[in-house]
Amino acid sequence: AVLSRVCGEVFTIEIKKRLFERTGALLKKEGYKTINARFGDGYFGWETMAPFDAIMITAAASHIPPPLVKQLKEGGRLIMPLGGRLFQTLTIITKQGGELDIRQVISVSFVPMTGKAQE
Repeated sequence: AVLSRVCGEVFTIEIKKRLFERTGALLKKEGYKTINARFGDGYFGWETMAPFDAIMITAAASHIPPPLVKQLKEGGRLIMPLGGRLFQTLTIITKQGGELDIRQVISVSFVPMTGKAQE
């Protein structure tokens, strides 16, 4: 909801069915028209809506999900907590010339990403 106030259109993916249903109903009720939500595993992104200027992951993963890198626009940024359960770093990955510029920003503590990221 906050991101929709700052940028144009927001695409969000929720892996927990009940949370997806409750949040979707609330966003609709509150009149958020630029938020597109779907139920699924965020590890795989939303290929049909790519490429994205920015992707923000709000759960920690041990590695950068390749499908998200593929869906990132040239010059786009992927922001995510990267690391294990005990130590994570907020990381900004910028796609430049087909390469990834990876910059670690600050230590953080997020819940772990579930689904494919756990394999």
